Amino acid sequence: MKLKPILVLATAFLTTAALGAPAQRTAQELKAREIYAKVVSIPTSLGNGLVPQMADYLAGEFRAAGFPAADIQIVPFKGDGDATASLVVRYRGSGKGGKPILLIAHMDVVTAKRADWERDPFQFIEDNGYFYGRGTYDDKQGVVAITSTFLRMKAEKFVPNRDLIAYFSGDEETAQATTVNIVKNHRALIDAEYALNGDAGGGVLDDVTGKPLYFSLQTAEKTYADFSLTTHNAGGHSSQPRDDNAIYELAAALTRLREFKLPVMWNETTLAQLKKAGELASGELGAALGKFAADPHDAAAAEVISHNPTYVGTTRTTCVATMLNGGHAQNALPQSASANVNCRIFPGVKIEDVRLALQGAVGNGVEVKVVGTPMSSDASPLRPDVLKAVTRAVEAIRPGVPVVPAQISGATDGLVFRAGGIPTYGVDGNFMKGNEDFSHGLNERLSVQSFYDSLTFWYVMVTSLSGKAK
Repeated sequence: MKLKPILVLATAFLTTAALGAPAQRTAQELKAREIYAKVVSIPTSLGNGLVPQMADYLAGEFRAAGFPAADIQIVPFKGDGDATASLVVRYRGSGKGGKPILLIAHMDVVTAKRADWERDPFQFIEDNGYFYGRGTYDDKQGVVAITSTFLRMKAEKFVPNRDLIAYFSGDEETAQATTVNIVKNHRALIDAEYALNGDAGGGVLDDVTGKPLYFSLQTAEKTYADFSLTTHNAGGHSSQPRDDNAIYELAAALTRLREFKLPVMWNETTLAQLKKAGELASGELGAALGKFAADPHDAAAAEVISHNPTYVGTTRTTCVATMLNGGHAQNALPQSASANVNCRIFPGVKIEDVRLALQGAVGNGVEVKVVGTPMSSDASPLRPDVLKAVTRAVEAIRPGVPVVPAQISGATDGLVFRAGGIPTYGVDGNFMKGNEDFSHGLNERLSVQSFYDSLTFWYVMVTSLSGKAK
């Protein structure tokens, strides 16, 4: 999943001229492009069962680069009816720097229908300054950036001061079961001091001018949780209506839920994020964002922010009805009615506490249950070493651009690692406009220059964190 914090809402396309003339590519860059083209051409969407094929291909590239077979693990998994897998590669270090650093991305992609696309979504195409194809951005570029970094360091005979572990999951876009399996059942393969996530964060360009605004260092994700709200009734013949009715009672409960708001919350990441947003926004919203960042107890500012869909999720847990089901026959009084309520829960808040809050809002006549087994996680602390290395990497490709901590309302594999006790940081090395982000949508693409810049970003960041002389 790719979901960047959105701090500005203008629209325009980046011109080809702004990308600059084609550059002479290094051998490492050409190899990265070769791998990129190959993995994009493998349709690793749900139902195809081809994630293991991509894992096999990448494992072969690591072996060819000199990584011992014992340090390359493909972990098969049967999920969602699909044969899928995880790939784990360990780059051995001296051990002097402490526990390993984990580098993560995902191999699977969202389904893409050929009839809907201008080009074959699983044919890698370079055209007019962009790479096209499903996964070019979400998230095969992340897989390639990490792979390329490992291959380049190996070719340079670089010995990191600690082990580095590349982890590529196989079903991030659906159940995330491969990552849950790795964390719970194969912890020794991926246990690390912290993780760097290629599927979150990243640089933001102004939608009109293309000017780089800031780099988003993602440190937190909200918990995804669904709750079922159900009313029950004995029912009866529709010709004999009664005052009690399961559908009406559910409707009344949802009306109460519409007016219900969970408490305003904040952390060091969201305050930094909203401060930057206030600098970029204008009018009443911009003022409110700045005031809230300066004083999160400012109720008036929080109220203004609560009415903006872009930012409301940064200030509290949000819950919204998303599906309805009721009754069993057209000529019968309903015996039950149910609604699905989707909540995006602020880091650190317990799922059960949200369930109890919903129960209080809708009343005791409505049964409120958690759907499935969602997991929650706290925000990752702002590590000075990570911030310094990310800043150095940003300087290498976009000098002078500030690094801003961020929290997203969506979820990636980072949620699973944080829940498993491994702090995780979203560090996608690409800079792009909001209107260039076609992940999950039609005609997904990534700027050619951004792809190559990201290779530099990852190399500088990872080597900085693993002992390369400054």
